[in-house]
Amino acid sequence: MVWRRAARGTVGGLLALGLLVPPPAEAGPPTVPVGFVGNCPSVAAAMRAAGAPYADWVASGRTFLAFDPHGDGRIVEVLGDLAAADRIVVLVPGVANTLRDFDRGLGGVTRRAPAAQARALYDELRATGPGARVAVLAWLGYDPPDGIGLAAARPDSARAGVPALVGLVDVLVRHRPAATVTLVGHSYGALLVGLAAPSLPTQVTALVSVGGVGMGVDRARELGTGATVWAAEAPDDWIRRVPPLRLGDLGHGVRPAAPGFGARSLPVDRVGGHDGYLVPGSATLRGIARVVLDTGAVTTGTDAR
Repeated sequence: MVWRRAARGTVGGLLALGLLVPPPAEAGPPTVPVGFVGNCPSVAAAMRAAGAPYADWVASGRTFLAFDPHGDGRIVEVLGDLAAADRIVVLVPGVANTLRDFDRGLGGVTRRAPAAQARALYDELRATGPGARVAVLAWLGYDPPDGIGLAAARPDSARAGVPALVGLVDVLVRHRPAATVTLVGHSYGALLVGLAAPSLPTQVTALVSVGGVGMGVDRARELGTGATVWAAEAPDDWIRRVPPLRLGDLGHGVRPAAPGFGARSLPVDRVGGHDGYLVPGSATLRGIARVVLDTGAVTTGTDAR
């Protein structure tokens, strides 16, 4: 039980099947183990004890690998049979996401909810590859900045989340070594994915940025990974107005969708604004499904590398 140290560890007492969710920066309550398969008894119990709506989520049969209601909260939901999956996707959300908005979406807008986005991606994967064994994790396992402001212009929250994300992926590939893993980062979540890249195992074959503010480097080749990097940025996404600068710890540099970054382009047809990438019917959603399933032609643009 050594999550208070800088490196996260496995929980031997839980049949070596879990990780601990990272604690908040300040001293806080004990964290909750993340189970590899199914509802950990402690997670389900914690959600029932927390009352509505969390108890209702468990009662409806949804599967959660982690839950911590303290502060802005932490939660990890899994869609699909993780124990049998050979294609695993981890969805990393961006700024202002909290446990309160995980299911309903920021401002009550469903398309902005990590749970809804994960469901849309899972459904698209099932439609694209009906026989594929897939699992999608909606991973709110870090504390994003509270909103658009100075904190969002700094990498501190993303850096703090790296050990938890890398630890989760390590557990996934330990138990499913033949599976491939794709990380999808939305907005500020793309920064966390980029910062984690050098520490990820080789089973991570694709890193995807959708509306990404940056990945901590100015070129895809500087990420220190053998994974293929993909990016989508809609023409009317406000993220385009963010200056591609990095001065010390302020700013995130070149956006992943910029031609000079070197990511492969995902289609953005019928994608509206900053929150329209992971909604049913979007070309980006279909493109990500093809990347995950490795089904061939994906891009509508040019590979700039």
